[in-house]
Amino acid sequence: MQARQWSTALTITLMSWCLWQPAEAQAPEPSPAAMQSGSLLLRMSEGYVTATLLNTDVNIVVNGLVARVSVMQEFENTGEEWIEGVYVFPLPDAAAVDHMRMYIGERFIEGEIREKEQARKEYEQAKSEGKKTSLVEQQRANLFTTSVANIAPGEKVIIEIEYLEDLKFEEGIFSLRFPMTLTPRYIPGRTTEDRQGSGWSPDTDLVDDASLVTPPMVTTSNSHRVALRASVNAGMPLEIIASRYHPVNVSESSGNYLVTLAGDRAPMDHDFELLWRPTPAAAPRAMVFAETIAGQPHYLLLVVPPEPELVTDASMAREMIFIIDTSGSMHGVSLEQAKAALGQALQTLRPGDYFNVVEFNTNTNPLYPASVSADSKNLENAQRFVQKLHSNGGTEMYTALSFALRTPRVENHLRQIVFITDGAVGNEEGLFKLIDSKLDDARLFTVGIGSAPNSWFMRKAAETGRGSFTIISALHEVGEKMERLFRKLESPQVTDIEVQWPSGVTVDSYPGVVPDLYLGEPVVVKARASGTFRQGDTVRIAGNTVGGAWSRELTLGVRPQSSGIAALWHAPGLRTCSTGCAAAQARMRLAWL
Repeated sequence: MQARQWSTALTITLMSWCLWQPAEAQAPEPSPAAMQSGSLLLRMSEGYVTATLLNTDVNIVVNGLVARVSVMQEFENTGEEWIEGVYVFPLPDAAAVDHMRMYIGERFIEGEIREKEQARKEYEQAKSEGKKTSLVEQQRANLFTTSVANIAPGEKVIIEIEYLEDLKFEEGIFSLRFPMTLTPRYIPGRTTEDRQGSGWSPDTDLVDDASLVTPPMVTTSNSHRVALRASVNAGMPLEIIASRYHPVNVSESSGNYLVTLAGDRAPMDHDFELLWRPTPAAAPRAMVFAETIAGQPHYLLLVVPPEPELVTDASMAREMIFIIDTSGSMHGVSLEQAKAALGQALQTLRPGDYFNVVEFNTNTNPLYPASVSADSKNLENAQRFVQKLHSNGGTEMYTALSFALRTPRVENHLRQIVFITDGAVGNEEGLFKLIDSKLDDARLFTVGIGSAPNSWFMRKAAETGRGSFTIISALHEVGEKMERLFRKLESPQVTDIEVQWPSGVTVDSYPGVVPDLYLGEPVVVKARASGTFRQGDTVRIAGNTVGGAWSRELTLGVRPQSSGIAALWHAPGLRTCSTGCAAAQARMRLAWL
């Protein structure tokens, strides 16, 4: 029978993962204190028991900053009844599932994405008809459950999931985490009568889906094998590659590193974390990864900054314009956060820099008509100005942004605009057009303030402005996050980056405007070509540094296939998708039809 194909109408974004533990006998009544890792729960006539997990195989393929992860788990119904199984899985916080398959004997079932209510209806219908079916449901932004109906006595069920994940690069180190445990959730509130799921906690008036997000778990795993294999193609030589918590074997061949768990078994009591650090370099490095799907080439360009300790003391002179929102929606803690952030920002200015402070609510009130030098007198005046700010009025953001973008710029200085606000506006499209048309060679960095800033607007505004977005949700976060932001802004390594593709082939790329390269943060460009490049064709990446022009040429033509690159193109917002993603409201249905 034909297997169902994956639907591309919706995307499910998943945020964390766990591997399920077996139990040798019927599980005791679960308690939060005993829960360490997850378990497939079988609905038997006498109640729930934990299924036997026979094998877990994890295969990770890393190319640059993207990982393609495949997880296959084999379960067995050791009982004498036809049963329904339920388990819960979180995924890494920058991951998106794009394949899910179920194998029962020789039968093979492929996943389809459905709108959540339709998926539930189809699952219940298939279940009542005795068909093999499974339902994946999102209970939280970082928590999903899967129900598998009609598992026969003695039958083995294999669940295979593939997901794509953007990796972290911080302080010169790449890292990948594969969670192997699940932390139990504290459930407050009074018990309610209705119970939606099979978890250890009843639903409460404060957590109305508690029974869906509290899977029964066992504390040890001694009876099944866990195999993990990671192939790492960093695109450059590595100084270190190691696992933080698990002993591993590492081998290298032609620049590719193979990592496997040492021994036959790994305890399921700690997440697997793999770290690798490139061989130190004093100049930016560029590399290209490629994958061709259905005859269409896809590319990932990666520019990695030099090691901070090898960078010279020379730095670019900057003109910094700080815009602070003092509208009524910023009243209270939000404004205190904003003032603390701005005060800290002013302290990062160096001799030779220029700056200005622009307050806005219903009106726009700049400290100076134009930017002034960052001498001690002007900085003291600015600190006094900031401390006197108070909230009132509306959020006339357009006028403040327009003022900052149209004021005469300081010659031979890199203009960086830092916009501190909760983003509580409804005219986002007009603001995007303003930024796009008036930005010129400035850079716009947004800082989201408060418990619920308009993250979508602020992230998109920063992207349009060739900058980045920082969110500060609590007063105690101001120091750490602003220090990190301004440490980055102090050290631009390559600006005005352009990508030049060979002629004769149409190339779509994302982002359309390439951001600057800063210390500790790579630049990533995703591209899709309309045709195949010729042998010897190159792509040129060029920009400016404090020491002059910088460029690199990378060979295209026939390149090794890098798994995950093509899929990354179809999810250009993978790194930025958050809890509010509309697509994450989808549910996925697996059905044997």
